[in-house]
Amino acid sequence: MAEDIIDLFSDSPDASLTLAAGTYAGKQSIRRYFESVKEPNPEFMHQVMQLSGVVTVEADGKTAKGRWYGFGAVAAPVGDGMIQVFMGGIYGGDYVKEDGTWKFKKLRFDHVYSATPAIGWVKPDRLAKKLPKGPVVPHEADIPRTGNSRYPSGYIFPFHYKHPVTGKETSENKRNALLK
Repeated sequence: MAEDIIDLFSDSPDASLTLAAGTYAGKQSIRRYFESVKEPNPEFMHQVMQLSGVVTVEADGKTAKGRWYGFGAVAAPVGDGMIQVFMGGIYGGDYVKEDGTWKFKKLRFDHVYSATPAIGWVKPDRLAKKLPKGPVVPHEADIPRTGNSRYPSGYIFPFHYKHPVTGKETSENKRNALLK
């Protein structure tokens, strides 16, 4: 959903995205980063939640700063295989209101830690010896879930809203239609 993400950034020449590799300066560089993956890969997963955010709007009402904790899971192709990690870090954002719409002027993610599911962050001698089969629930559901949207399906869960900057429908339905 590269185009949906790119539209969230300011058109300002000072717009930037800073990740582990460094800073992508300007909207064209940000576009290059997000469009670098041409073919959808159903094994790719990037589910990083932004949590406990604090946003401070400046007195001018046109600029703001925000700070969020990020936590989630990533699976990505590397060479002839896949990597999988849990990760956490800090998001920092500078926002600007353009034509009445808030956009990212600068977005930064500082990666604080990652851990593989096989090793995790709990000491091996403290791990449970056996995991329960299936979900731990007190009783059966009235209506069982159907369909397969779990990894590695590549399915993107639908958004209930239009793109906050463009006002257009988001592209997940088009992407999901390509899944087999």
